[in-house]
Parts: sequence; C-alpha cells; structure tokens
Amino acid sequence: MRPSVDCGAIRSRETSLRIEWLDGTQSEFASIWLRDNLPEDRDARSGQRLIDVTQLPVDPRIAAATLADRHVCIEWRDETRVSRIALDWLHEQATVQDRRPELAVRAWLEGATLEPKRDFAWRALAVLQADPRERLRWLTRLLQDGIAFLSEVPPIDAGILEAVEIVGRIAETNYGRVFDVRTVAEPENLAYSDLGLGLHTDNPYREPVPGFQALHVLVAAPDGGDSLFADGFALAEYLRGSAPETFATLTCTAVPFVYQSRDADLYAQRPLIELSCAGAIAAVNYNSRSIAPLQLAAQHCASFYSAYRHFANLLREPRFQASARLANGDLALFDNRRILHGRTKFASSRYARHLRGCYLTRDSVYSATALLRRQCAAEGS
Repeated sequence: MRPSVDCGAIRSRETSLRIEWLDGTQSEFASIWLRDNLPEDRDARSGQRLIDVTQLPVDPRIAAATLADRHVCIEWRDETRVSRIALDWLHEQATVQDRRPELAVRAWLEGATLEPKRDFAWRALAVLQADPRERLRWLTRLLQDGIAFLSEVPPIDAGILEAVEIVGRIAETNYGRVFDVRTVAEPENLAYSDLGLGLHTDNPYREPVPGFQALHVLVAAPDGGDSLFADGFALAEYLRGSAPETFATLTCTAVPFVYQSRDADLYAQRPLIELSCAGAIAAVNYNSRSIAPLQLAAQHCASFYSAYRHFANLLREPRFQASARLANGDLALFDNRRILHGRTKFASSRYARHLRGCYLTRDSVYSATALLRRQCAAEGS
C-alpha cells in the first residue's frame, strides 16, 4: 500500500479547492471536477461512474470545506449532501505522472553516441523471469526510452514467445502471430531480402498501427545486417525547433499507406508526425516503401514534398542512428509508434541470417508495467 499523505491546510472558494501538502506543493481542484468525482457517485466494487455528466449541476458551488479524519468534507450550495473525499485519493490525482514513471519520455537524439548495452536496458531473459523488480525496471526503461534489449533468449522458433510473455499480448496480423525475417526468392516485402533497409516504422497501413515490435535473432549474419534505431520523438522535436513550418506541414497532411499481397489489402491515412491534444509528439509514421500516391491538390504538393524530403534527410544522418550488432539469442523490443528501425545490407548467399518477429498491443505493455508496479508496491508494504 502507498503511504498516507497529509496536508497543511485547505482553502476553498465557490469554484475551487486548494490543498497545501506538507511537502510544500499545492494542488487546486475545480468545483465541477470535484462534483464529478464524488466517491458516492461511483460503484464501490468496479469504480465506474453511476451518473452521467448531464446529471451534474451545471455550476456546482462550494459552500464550505473542512478537514476531518483524513478526508475533505465539502458542503455544496443548493444541495443538502455533504461529500467526503479522501486526501490520499486527491493526492494520487495530483501526482499521477509521479506514480507512473513509465509515462516520462526520455528522448535520445544523437543515437550514434550511444552504446546499446550501456545506454539502454539490456538484461538476460532469465533474470527478468526470476525477479519482478528487475522486470519492472526493464519495462519502465523500455517505455521511457522506447527501446530495450534481452539476451540469452533461446535461439529456437518458440524463443520469442517465451520472451514476450512477460511483456504484453501478441497482436496477430496477416503475417500470423510470429513472422520470420529472412531472405526469400521474389519477396512480397523487402524486409525478406538481403538489402539494407532505411529507417522506418512498421505497418502504418494498419488500424491500429502495431504498438510494439520484438525482433529475436536466431542466426546472425557475421558480416552486415547490423540493426539501426532512431528516436522518432526526438527527431520530430528537433524538427519542430529547427524548421517549424516543415514540422507543421508534416503534422497536418494526411499520407496514404498501402500494403497488398495475396492474402491482405490494407490501407490507412495518417500524418508522418502525429500530435496529442496537448501538442506533444504522439507517433511517427514513416515507411517510404508503403506510401501510396498522395491525394493532394497540385498547389500543396511542393510544400509537402519539401517537408517530406527534409524529414527523410534527417533520418539518413548517421549521427541520429544508434547501431547494434545483435548476436544469436539477442532480442530487441521497441515502440513501433516512436522508434524507427532499419538494417545494413548483408550477403544472403553466404549467410542465412534469420530473425523472428512479432507485434505486441500497445495497451498490454503499459498494463503489464502498471500491474507489476502495483504488485511490487504491495509486496514491499
């Protein structure tokens, strides 16, 4: 259980409640927010709301607020009820980012200066399987950095399934639950060739786009086939600061992506850079191999292609690329909405390079991390 918190003072106005916590911080809660989150209006077992917003007073006003038994007691104007809201719960709402450290993005721009085994989370699979706290640290770093690595994953077909079991749920696609990345004759996807692949994100033509990707090395190529990674969030922020008009164009232009094979015909439109409601970078969608003909008016083509070319040139700058030589049994797991990946070319006629991959649902990875944090907190109490 989390330790109880206390406050030094509360101050109320008709439209808000201010709490001064003992650590010197302050939190302010609007009266409409408080009225919408009363514990008596939620189911005690599930925590789900019992009322709809249309049932709330349009302009709820606080008549008085007092402290009693680690609760804030609120009297409302024009209502007879007295509401009790736990201080601990209010503190949780005010510090949600602190309680979910995995939400704190740690951007890394100059990838060429990084050494994967030194600068990213890299642990043996058996260690994470045996120690929940080590697993929590690894998962937290995965979500903060966008990428993490495992070693000593059995280099067999089922090895990837054993590894991702502790991370999240597999998202099955037309490739199946697991797919093989190796050279084939007349490939339907250039990933199944021995060509070098520029930095890209996978499957922007899907709804939804796969959240995370795992790539497990069964047979490494001794010469070539190095894995390349770049932080799309950091690159997008760099672009926002260095070329704001280019950045704006890439965030507001719908780009069509398509994939067609014998058993799939997939199409979706999305900008190369997606923003959250708050304007933060939410996703990067870049896959030049699967961009379909743009549906742009002629007068807008020049500005878009200029921005597109600018972004593409950034992705080709070696200083933004982290390189990793993965050995047999190594596994890279990364956020497919954030981390761009690629590889150097290799000679398939001499080396039977073989990786196995799968996609994981985004929500399941975040859920696994939050549940593990809850478990570790309970065991530590």
